[in-house]
Amino acid sequence: MKPRNKFEKAVLAQSGKLRPLTKTQLKWAFRECVSHFAHRLPKGRTTCMDCGHSWHMEQQKEHCVCPKCKAKLEVKQTHVRKVKQKSYFTVLAKCGEYQTLRMFLLVAEMEKGCKAAPYALEIGQYWWNAKGKQTLVAIQRILGRYLDTFSFGSPMAIRGDNNVYRHIATFDTCPRCSVIESLQRNGFRSDLQGIEPAKLIPALLANPKAETLLKTGQYDLLRHCLHSSTRLEDYWPSVKICLRNGYTITDGSMWCDTIDLLKRMGKDTRSPKYVCPADLKAEHDKLVEQRNRKEERERLALQRMEAAQYEKDYLLQKGKFFGIIITDGILNVRVLESVAEIAEEGTLMHHCVYANAYYRKENSLILSATIGNKRIETVEVDLKKLCVVQSRGVCNQNTEYHDRIVNLVNSHMNLIRQRISA
Repeated sequence: MKPRNKFEKAVLAQSGKLRPLTKTQLKWAFRECVSHFAHRLPKGRTTCMDCGHSWHMEQQKEHCVCPKCKAKLEVKQTHVRKVKQKSYFTVLAKCGEYQTLRMFLLVAEMEKGCKAAPYALEIGQYWWNAKGKQTLVAIQRILGRYLDTFSFGSPMAIRGDNNVYRHIATFDTCPRCSVIESLQRNGFRSDLQGIEPAKLIPALLANPKAETLLKTGQYDLLRHCLHSSTRLEDYWPSVKICLRNGYTITDGSMWCDTIDLLKRMGKDTRSPKYVCPADLKAEHDKLVEQRNRKEERERLALQRMEAAQYEKDYLLQKGKFFGIIITDGILNVRVLESVAEIAEEGTLMHHCVYANAYYRKENSLILSATIGNKRIETVEVDLKKLCVVQSRGVCNQNTEYHDRIVNLVNSHMNLIRQRISA
């Protein structure tokens, strides 16, 4: 793709001036980005696939160290003589007034008895100016079964950014790097703090808030905001309270959730008492519990409002059964006398007696079994067959009193029969 503006033309001109990958950088990539093996034969002859040195290993081990090159190796018992590995890695380098993130494909060819011969092929480069403006210079992608298929003979040119290049940019970054003065001034150091450089660099160059978080050591919050869709601006007033009080956010995701919960609960999100908790997880869990209780109350109130329109019909259909109480001295089973009571029963017992509108079923009578003030099970009686259809405890589970409740109601079915006859 041809350069479309002065920035892209300048970048493409500078691209040809980038230095080749150094031996030190290639050595780091080979050591850190691919696996290293010692191939052992059944009789103990072992070969380092890095340097080709052979020695005798008495017993099979999972790992060992090469006596010659001192490399840490994974031991494999195999007759395979050749291994070829591929991996991506990145290098940060400055070129003139621009910052680049160079992406390479490392190819490591290993053969038994020979020294490994790794080499690297450059895939592309992200370029940024001092204001954070970005463009991509890369080789051409080709159609194929896999996404990361490239035409290695194609020239470096301005390319449209896509998920493939963005994914390659997330691979390990060589610690030996050079950066422009603007990045150094904004707090960038060689330690990326677990943040993808392709997201960290433009944020530091264009967003003063990201610079503030990096300089004040709020790495986890910065990482969360850059790796998710969270807008830092939405939390900035609370962030400033943390900075003033010297509070370090150890879990960015949980802290943002806590601030969202505080807003929903109507709490002051600029109070150090709430935004700088000593135990973030405990405060988060407490707010979640408070929100759940509030939503439960709101849902119950809404159910009662909805139930009000059915109260009259329920009274006409089931009013003659009101007042029935069945007891054996410990268990008490009574008819629920309003739709609101059925709604409350369904909410507290976590089952569908209200949601499935049992109060509107002509031949269904709902009773509640309790011991003292504790609800045990909800009972449904079929008014045609005059028998218990079902009896459910919390979350539709049967309790230890299940059979006792069913037998108790069935043995007193004459109370219901009398009300029907009357």
